[in-house]
Amino acid sequence: MLKCRLCNATYPDVFRLKCDCGGVLDVIHEFEESFEELLKKEHMDIRRYLNLLAMKEEFAPSITPPITPLIEKAFKWTKVSFKLEYLMPSGSFKDRGTYVTIAKLKEEGIREVSLDSSGNAAISLALFGRSEGIKVHVFIPKNTSEGKKKILKLLKAEIHEVEGSRMETHEKAKEFRGAVYVSHWYNPYFLEGTKTFAYEAFEGGGKFDYAIIPAGSGTLLLGAYRGFKELQKLRKLKEVPKLIAVQAGGFESLVERSREKNMLAEGIAIPEPPRKAQMMKVIRETEGAVISVSEEETRDAWEDLVSMGFLVESTSAVAFAAFKKLLKKGFFEEEARVLMPLTGSGLKNVDIMMKIFS
Repeated sequence: MLKCRLCNATYPDVFRLKCDCGGVLDVIHEFEESFEELLKKEHMDIRRYLNLLAMKEEFAPSITPPITPLIEKAFKWTKVSFKLEYLMPSGSFKDRGTYVTIAKLKEEGIREVSLDSSGNAAISLALFGRSEGIKVHVFIPKNTSEGKKKILKLLKAEIHEVEGSRMETHEKAKEFRGAVYVSHWYNPYFLEGTKTFAYEAFEGGGKFDYAIIPAGSGTLLLGAYRGFKELQKLRKLKEVPKLIAVQAGGFESLVERSREKNMLAEGIAIPEPPRKAQMMKVIRETEGAVISVSEEETRDAWEDLVSMGFLVESTSAVAFAAFKKLLKKGFFEEEARVLMPLTGSGLKNVDIMMKIFS
């Protein structure tokens, strides 16, 4: 069942982006079994959680996202567990949301779709779409990195480049009438996929005190909250980790907007996300925080991550940049355990890496 966050109207479990009133929708679950009983333990990939997802196994995509590794490192009095989301098939965490979305599209016989993206969501949908015979139209800002554009061409996506900002790209995609619009900003089934991040983190690392997550449209932040909250309801966690949303300077939606723009964080350059109120609610509920990082802070953190052996893209570095700022301020208590996704692969923007690091 789908439920509107604005007017509480409910809908059957079929693909739709918004309520008739314009509000965003959430998938509503009622689990009767325990977490252990719900697990499909014969699988060590995303199929392990099929019984917890709003999709039917018979429509599961042929591309199967793996369980991504957790790498723990100590920083002063804290321990950070980096979750290597950039090792997903398309090189980003977006494959989690795409997996469930594609299953719903297959179930309903939808064969041509469109979405807007700064690159990663487009690449993910194009990869899965090509595998399943679904035609994919992608709307991307013209200034999207050349590496991402080349991958989209390789995957035979129908590319629509937009002269303008990320928000203008979003508007152009909404106006397109040639396919079913599947925007991950609104799509409730996308969050169903991204919540598996929390399941995996719990099974692989146990309890965390904090989760520091890049937040543009909020798909990973909200998905992580959803997953941790379900683990709490299933009596596997006493408390949900404090969620720290990291935003790019000049594009903030959850705090006062900075004057200088952080152009290295193209993946979260979303100043007006549709689920903004929902993002603020989960941050308040978990007693979390919002922190903005500059381009210089992002660049320094990016170099740090690469030197540690994490070949991530620049947007991924905002989480570590935020962690460094908070650690310097003494934000974390002794022995705090911090979960941090490394969201996208640096192999998609090697051209930018060469310019920055040389």
